Amino acid sequence: MVARGLSETAIAIASSILVRPDITPMIDVQHITKRYGHHTAIDRVTFSVAKGEVLAFLGPNGAGKTTTMRILTCFMPATEGTARVAGFDCAAQPMEVKRRIGYLPETPPVYQELTVTEYLTFVGRLRGMTGPNLTSAMDQSIGRLELGSVRHRLIGNLSRGYRQRVGLAQALLHDPPVLILDEPTVGLDPKQIIEIRELIKSLAGSHSVILSTHILPEATAVCQRVVIISGGRIVAEDTPEQLSARLRQSEKISVTLKSPPPDCETKLRAIPGILNVFQGPSNGTFIIECALGRDLRDDIARYIVANQWGLLELRTISMTLEDVFLRLTRHEEGLPQPVEAAS
Repeated sequence: MVARGLSETAIAIASSILVRPDITPMIDVQHITKRYGHHTAIDRVTFSVAKGEVLAFLGPNGAGKTTTMRILTCFMPATEGTARVAGFDCAAQPMEVKRRIGYLPETPPVYQELTVTEYLTFVGRLRGMTGPNLTSAMDQSIGRLELGSVRHRLIGNLSRGYRQRVGLAQALLHDPPVLILDEPTVGLDPKQIIEIRELIKSLAGSHSVILSTHILPEATAVCQRVVIISGGRIVAEDTPEQLSARLRQSEKISVTLKSPPPDCETKLRAIPGILNVFQGPSNGTFIIECALGRDLRDDIARYIVANQWGLLELRTISMTLEDVFLRLTRHEEGLPQPVEAAS
């Protein structure tokens, strides 16, 4: 059954999603549910992706990400609800949907006994591409993914990173308006990861992209908006910045002092507007909590300098996407909440 115990904050965020009537969605998912017998994999999932938007689809293992993607790619139907791609119903018009999507599953769908060129030719012909159109599309896709040096090699002899690139090349081959990418940078080296992220960002505006990833900094670097799914339900949908702002309960400042007095925490609490002070992760470091919306950095710095405690560092602390993700997906009682990371 669907996981219970969603936090009140998560439910509040999910219920506050705004309908944007001025934007015609390229992907429109409305209240889709998928049941396997008595097990509900996803429950009334609703979200949309605008034309040209890059959306991160995040969730822990078993949250329902793959099930949702399989419905969108017409691999299987939903039990209830509707999913549309470019205006076509995924259940009633699967061939029209498939013509308009490029899909990269987590395991690249490649034939290892073919060369890169042979494989892309095969995929292109399956999509009805022939002659100069196919040749031009292959050259463009190979160039985008920097596969020119291996285009005549057997895919089975390529590294994991190059096979991943070939998988992405087949998804882009027919220049689809919608791309669904499941962990597209798995197996790539740091240089390749940066290149693929830049490629995905370059697709914004001309393609609508759903990016499923467990690498949260990747979502921040590439995506304009985030959907977080947990226990088969959408628990948040917004920009990373707005999610962080909604979940913050106070402003936090980290200070590192060269010569803090023994009663430093007590003295810092005396500054007007400070709610709490506690010892930081290292000696001489203190975390200061202030009322939400108040910036007391100037007051704190002035007080420390006046008392000659040796101010070595002062910085604000913000919630990362990882903090947001953990806070919204930790349903079990008693699990500690994440501490925001220093920026």
